[in-house]
Amino acid sequence: MPKLNKTKPANKVKRATAQTAKHKITEEKILQNIREILSYIGDDPAREGLLETPKRIVRSWQKLYGGYKMKPQDVLKTFTEGSCEEMVVLKDIEFYSTCEHHLQPFFGTISIGYLPKGRVLGISKLARLVEVFARRLQIQEKLVAQIADSLMETLKPHGVMVVCKAKHMCISSRGIEKHNAVMVTSAIRGAFKKMEVRSEFLEMIK
Repeated sequence: MPKLNKTKPANKVKRATAQTAKHKITEEKILQNIREILSYIGDDPAREGLLETPKRIVRSWQKLYGGYKMKPQDVLKTFTEGSCEEMVVLKDIEFYSTCEHHLQPFFGTISIGYLPKGRVLGISKLARLVEVFARRLQIQEKLVAQIADSLMETLKPHGVMVVCKAKHMCISSRGIEKHNAVMVTSAIRGAFKKMEVRSEFLEMIK
């Protein structure tokens, strides 16, 4: 028996593409979806207190998920002037993010250290880099890795270490409901894999 050709006809591919463009998501469609969610959880989206809630939610997304519109390269301006050989540390950078598993907030602090190799960053750039990745749907483990890898790629230092301490609403407001649990993650690159370098950094961020 001859094999059937499973290749899709060109006209079907074109129709699928056109269908996607035709049903482009609009803000009004999103607002209607939010009204339906409010109804699904048991409330009345038409009552006074909720009438403007869908619009407020959409406006809040511009900040909460603004990281999708930013790139690490846009914030990581480097300088050769003033470069040093000693460790540079910015600790306790506050951040707010959203867990991609339950769309619940997680928040805390991030500390970053790097060993320069001819170039340094403006101090605010490290905090801005945190915002680039925190303001996306995230998991904490990936967040620290993205920050460390971006610094290694752009700054090309001897090494980088990132430590994050955060509370997650997905385990404090639901599920196991442990309110004081703090999750700690780290990303270690380059020279920071040496015990003495890592220990110096950890001592500095105590």
